Parts: sequence; C-alpha cells; structure tokens
Amino acid sequence: MYLTKTIKEDLIWVGADDRRLAFFEGVYGVPNGVSYNSYLLLDDKNVLFDTVDKAVEGLFLNNVQATLNGRKLDYLVIQHMEPDHAASIEELSLRYPDLTIVCNAKTAQMLQQYFDTDYSQRIHLVKEGDTLSVGKHELSFVFAPMVHWPEVMMTYEKTDGILFTADAFGCFGALNGRIFADEVDFYHDWMDEARRYYTNIVGKYGMQVQSALKKAENLQMHYVCPLHGFVWRRDFGPYLEKYQKWSLYEPEKKGVMMAYASVYEHTEQAANLLAAFLSDRGVEVKMYDTSVTPASYILSDAFQYSNLVFASTTYNMCIFVTMENLLNDIVHHNLKNRHISLIENGSWAPVCGKQMKEVLSELPGSAFIGDTVTLKSSLKQDQRAQLEALADAIAADVKA
Repeated sequence: MYLTKTIKEDLIWVGADDRRLAFFEGVYGVPNGVSYNSYLLLDDKNVLFDTVDKAVEGLFLNNVQATLNGRKLDYLVIQHMEPDHAASIEELSLRYPDLTIVCNAKTAQMLQQYFDTDYSQRIHLVKEGDTLSVGKHELSFVFAPMVHWPEVMMTYEKTDGILFTADAFGCFGALNGRIFADEVDFYHDWMDEARRYYTNIVGKYGMQVQSALKKAENLQMHYVCPLHGFVWRRDFGPYLEKYQKWSLYEPEKKGVMMAYASVYEHTEQAANLLAAFLSDRGVEVKMYDTSVTPASYILSDAFQYSNLVFASTTYNMCIFVTMENLLNDIVHHNLKNRHISLIENGSWAPVCGKQMKEVLSELPGSAFIGDTVTLKSSLKQDQRAQLEALADAIAADVKA
C-alpha cells in the first residue's frame, strides 16, 4: 500500500502522517498527530528531499518505490539530521545502493554519529550557494544554521520557484489527506498549532531565523515545502509576517496572558478576580492553570501577548513546581520584551514572588508592571483594592 500526494506533475509528497505519537520530541503533546514530509522530484536525475521518522518508515518506502515506478533514485538531499527526518536514511540507502547523498559538512559528521555505516564514498558535499543541476531543475543550497540545529539548510529549486524549508514554516497536526494550506482554513483553524510549533521548536533562535528570512526574501517562491505541515502555493504572506514577528519577539496582541499555580484555589481566586478587573477595563485576557495545561501551550501564548501575569503559591519555600517549570521554559526559549506582573501566595512565608522576578529578569527587555500582590493563605476583602490597582497599572500599560 502507498499514499502519495501530487504537488506538481514532477513533485510528489511521499511522507506520512503519525497519529499514534503522544508527545513530539517526548515533551510536546500532539493530540492531532503530526506529519513527516518528504518530497520526490522527478527529472533526468530523481531527487528525494529528506526521509521520515522510523515510526512511518514502511509507508514512506512504499511511497518512494511507487512514485519511482522502476526509475532510479539518484540523489537524497539531507536538509536536517534530526531523526524524525533522518531515521530512514539507513534503510533507504540499502534499497538504493547507487544513491548519492547531498549534504553539507556538518550533516556528514552527524551521519557518522547516528549510523554505523560509512557513507563517505557516497556523499556529495555542498556549501552555501552551491548549485546542482538534475535536468530541467536546478537546485541551490541556502544554509540556515540553528533553525533549529546547526547543520540545517534549505534547498531552492529555481525553475519552478520551490523552496524546501526544512523545519521552518512547519506545523503540528496530521495532514488528514490534504497537502496544501489553502485546502483548509489555515489562518483560523491551524495558526495556534503553527505558533505552538514555532515557539517551542524554533523560538529560542529568533536571530538565526531572521538571518534565514533575509536570505530567502529575494527568492521567487511559488511553493514552500516544509518538513511538517502543509505545502504553500498561495496566500503565504501573512504566515511570513508571523515569522517576522515571532523571530523579533514582537507580540501579536495587546493583551494579557495569565498563568497561575494554585493548590487550594486561593491563588486561583485572586487570578480570577484580577482577570475580571482587567476585562472591566477592556483588556483581553487568556488564562491557564499550570497544573492542567502543558507548558507548550502557555509558552505559545506568552509569545502572542504583550503582557504576562504569573500567580503562584509558595511551595517548599520555592515557586510551585509547575510554575517553576513554565518560567524556566519561557526563559530557555529566549522570549524578549514582555511586560510582567506578579501575584504570590504563602501561608507562612510568601517568597515565590521575589523568586519569580529573579527568574523572569533574565528575559531581555523585560519590565515589571505594578506592585507584586502578596496573599497570606487567602485573599482578604481589603486586598481587592491591591488587585484593582494592579489591573489599573496593567490596563494603562496595555493601552499605552
């Protein structure tokens, strides 16, 4: 059995969907699955762009064989060595012993790290700007280091204006029989998963993404082919604008993302009251319980909103564990230029506010808005004024 999708008459998607995977990279939940994209370009010399994860290797190999239909596979272009795209290289190279591997020097080194097979005699090394003619199609190679591994490169096909982008412009979610972004309402139904993919997978490397975008801005792109998610053939501009914002760490919305960690509901009650006061002042608020919602979703909205509020109980004289994990995750992803407000709680030693501020001060360009509101066990009636004052400060900042 095989399942392929035609992008153009001579360009075929030979990848596969995976809906059994619970956590991408062992940490990011993928309730809607994920796609592993591989593309086969048919010409005088036939070229395969990347392979797939081991979990879907059987279908992928059937797809390649069926598409070739007895023709020779001449080249494998490796754009990214992460195993969800490179795990099937070994089996593919056994089935096609005359296959030449096109890659850069860093990729060649990683090949030897991942596989025991010696590929040195089969490798065609390329450098930035090198070209490879395979018939009517000419390929050129655009290096994109740290988007999001150091060996990453993109491939540009000049004749038809096709950019193979490795992990850039990827998205969580299985394709479910579609291949083009315009076959779904991408900007309405898929943007949250595209943002969650970018912020968690690539988000730390905004400067490197900016560098890659500058290299690509002069290319005539009629098709954009990422390694996860949909192929683009129209209406790509708004998605490119999102990448510009995300990689510059600019918020998409003026509003508040609020995350709280509460053991016995008292911290949650304070967060809910602050959210109500903010809503009364015309401020959009998105709220999360860090003990319920995985960090990848909260991180994604931290990138989306201009202002962040964190409310936590003190636990073992520290930040509550799920909040501590979230804050460290945000810092590790290099978020910049956010305005932050804090609520702390503690029955005998409310110290987590100071600790949260110390962690979040590592974010470049961070600013703290209003005074930290301190609860001792529960919110008292006379503290409502403190939350109203904090809401005033946040609302004024959001609307400034």
